Amino acid sequence: MLRDSAYVKIRVTVPLAHAEAVREALGRNGAGEQGKYRFCSGSYRITGRFIPQTGANPAIGTVGALEEVDEEVIEVICHLEKVKTVIDEVRAVHPYEEPAIDILPRLEVD
Repeated sequence: MLRDSAYVKIRVTVPLAHAEAVREALGRNGAGEQGKYRFCSGSYRITGRFIPQTGANPAIGTVGALEEVDEEVIEVICHLEKVKTVIDEVRAVHPYEEPAIDILPRLEVD
């Protein structure tokens, strides 16, 4: 039977040069804990695309111009009680002013 989980999946997209800092922030704050293991994560590379708009202060790229960036998507599980702290710490080390962070609900199997 399926039931709601006390964990969520956090997915963060980050430029390759900053991926290790984000993984460290996730693990140091309790994300990626599974049983007797800590700092558990998975990742894959993508190409991110965006056009910074007027008023933006892009870490990469130029206002009004399409930018393509080699990025890494990092995924971890995180207990609900730790999500706020984890996200705050990820934002503190992430170079983007609008980081792509997804928080996805999970189900558990009884």
